[in-house]
Amino acid sequence: MTEILALKPADASAREVREPRIRLSGVADDRAMMRAAAELTRDLQKPKPWLYWTDCLISAAIGYAAMLAAMFSPTLGWTLLAGAVAVLALYRASLFIHEITHVKHSLLPGFRVGWNVLVGMPIMLPSFMYEGIHAIHHSRTRYGTADDPEYLPLAHMKPYTLPLFLLVSVLMPVGLLIRFGILTPLSLLFPKLRRLVIAKYSGLQINPSYERKAPTGEFRKQWAFQETICSIWAIGVIATVATGIFPLRAFAIYMAVIAGVAVINQVRTLVAHLWENEGEPLTVTAQFLDSVNVPGPSWLPYFWAPVGLRYHALHHLLPSLPYHSLTEAHRRLSEALASDSAYHKANYPTLTGLMVRLGQNTMKQRGRN
Repeated sequence: MTEILALKPADASAREVREPRIRLSGVADDRAMMRAAAELTRDLQKPKPWLYWTDCLISAAIGYAAMLAAMFSPTLGWTLLAGAVAVLALYRASLFIHEITHVKHSLLPGFRVGWNVLVGMPIMLPSFMYEGIHAIHHSRTRYGTADDPEYLPLAHMKPYTLPLFLLVSVLMPVGLLIRFGILTPLSLLFPKLRRLVIAKYSGLQINPSYERKAPTGEFRKQWAFQETICSIWAIGVIATVATGIFPLRAFAIYMAVIAGVAVINQVRTLVAHLWENEGEPLTVTAQFLDSVNVPGPSWLPYFWAPVGLRYHALHHLLPSLPYHSLTEAHRRLSEALASDSAYHKANYPTLTGLMVRLGQNTMKQRGRN
């Protein structure tokens, strides 16, 4: 979820001995699918503010209530149960950061500020960490290339990269405390450190080579406000723990809940794409086929891929479509498009199957130099 660890892709010699397959860079656009997607979803484009606010507020309220219950629970069993509820609820609330990057703010007045105050800042994940980053991932010419901050060819990397990828998310709350509680105030005193913090530690990215540019215009003001409040929050957390005001048990649970949110999101990230592109620019259809829908009928995707993210391939086809419209859009396209359409090739039944596929692909790299 955050860039802490550099992961090394398989080199050219390994690619040469890999078994033949259809390269994503050779996939032409499915014009019929793209035309149907545009025509059948025109009435689904407008977000429903009442649903965004209600969903986010209820999720956040349940998450914080459960976190407090875990902090003050008298038994381990109730602590674990309340902690699990807190993780799932705050995970759902946190994923509205994804919607903030896509929906026009004029159609959701006040939602970005409200989300940051209620969710982003208390868990130290302000929206500036994603805004401006995620749009590059959806770029027609940069998806899956070295310029994509959210892409690595994980399917062609060594087996040890997957557990390390997950370990990064376990450590994320510690990294965020350091980022906002220590590096932010220090970077205001040292310009070189400030440039480093902006370039390398100000984005929810997985590509370690990506360097972010300094914000400009109105976004710079948003960034400054969010970073200031997060810094004050992180310094307050560190100070109250150091002085004993914030009990160590409560602090550990707070950090564990944030880590739990990060781990689930990292697992979801591992199955959001097939990660099979090796740096070439792709057509829209190729990007779609490298992405994943897990439409069900299982109810589990509602927990590990909420806020519409179980339709991640469809989202790459129609990135501006609100999360609450994706189910209906998927139904319409599934019924309208022929069985040989590229649309049906991005649907997968389970998270487990996708994880096994990714693990098997990485195992093929074992022993290759």
